[in-house]
Amino acid sequence: MDIAIVIPARYGSRRLPGKPMSLIAGRSLLSRMWGIAKAVKGVAAVYVATDDERVAEHARSFGGEVIMTDPACENGTERVYQAMTRIDRKFDAVINLQGDAVLTPPWVVQGLVDAFHADPATTMVTAAVRLTWETLADLVRLKQGSPTSGTTVTMDKTGHALYFSKGIIPYLRIKDETKPPPVHRHIGIYGYSMAVLTEMATLPQTPLEIAEQLEQLRALENCIPIKVVLVDYQGRTHGSVDAPEDIIEIEEIIKRDGELLP
Repeated sequence: MDIAIVIPARYGSRRLPGKPMSLIAGRSLLSRMWGIAKAVKGVAAVYVATDDERVAEHARSFGGEVIMTDPACENGTERVYQAMTRIDRKFDAVINLQGDAVLTPPWVVQGLVDAFHADPATTMVTAAVRLTWETLADLVRLKQGSPTSGTTVTMDKTGHALYFSKGIIPYLRIKDETKPPPVHRHIGIYGYSMAVLTEMATLPQTPLEIAEQLEQLRALENCIPIKVVLVDYQGRTHGSVDAPEDIIEIEEIIKRDGELLP
C-alpha cells in the first residue's frame, strides 16, 4: 500500500500563536514532529499541511514537504483531507499525525502503518494503551481535577472499537487486581483509507460526537469500523503542546527520559 503521513500544522493557535515554530530543548515543535514521521518505515511520503506561509517557510528550512491548505479548515481531519486533494499523487491511506503530539514514539505511528500493510481492507485505525491498576488510578486522579482529560476506548474480540468516551469505560463493578484492568486509554492518532477520509471530512456531526466532543464517534455512528492497535510506550511519557506552560513540562520529560530520536 502507498501510505502518506500528514502533519497538520496551524499557525493561529489561540493559546500559543506560532506553535509549530515553538522551540523545545533547542528544536522547533514542527521539526521534531517531522523527525518522528520520517523515522516510520513503510511510508511513501510525509507532508506538512498548513494554512500559513510562515509555517511553510519554516518547514522547508529543514527539508519538509509542504501542502498549503485553507485557513477555514475546522479541524485536523479536514485539513488532512484537503491536503490530499491538492496534490497529484494518489495514496491508499493516510496517517494524521497531530502537529503538537511531540512525545509520540515513532513505533506508535509504526503500529498504525503496519496495520494497513497487514490488511489492505482496513478502513480506519487508531491506537490505545492498556492501563495498569497504577496508571488507571493516575487517570482517575487526573479526571477529578480535569474531567475531560484523557479518553478511553472499549473494543470487541476482533480489536475494533465499540465506543470512545471521556468517561472511564468500562465501569468496573468487579475488580480483580490479579489481572490488569480491562481499561484502555486512547491515543489520538488516526489512519484512514482515502475513501473513509473523504467520508469523514464530508459527513455531518453526529449526536454522540457532539455530546462527548470526540470526532471519532462520527465514524462509529456511521458504521465505519475502527481498528484499535494496542501500543506500548516502552517507558516513555505521553505528552503534547497546547499552551506555553506545556513546553516547560515537555522539556523536563525530555531531560528525564532522553530524546526520542538522535
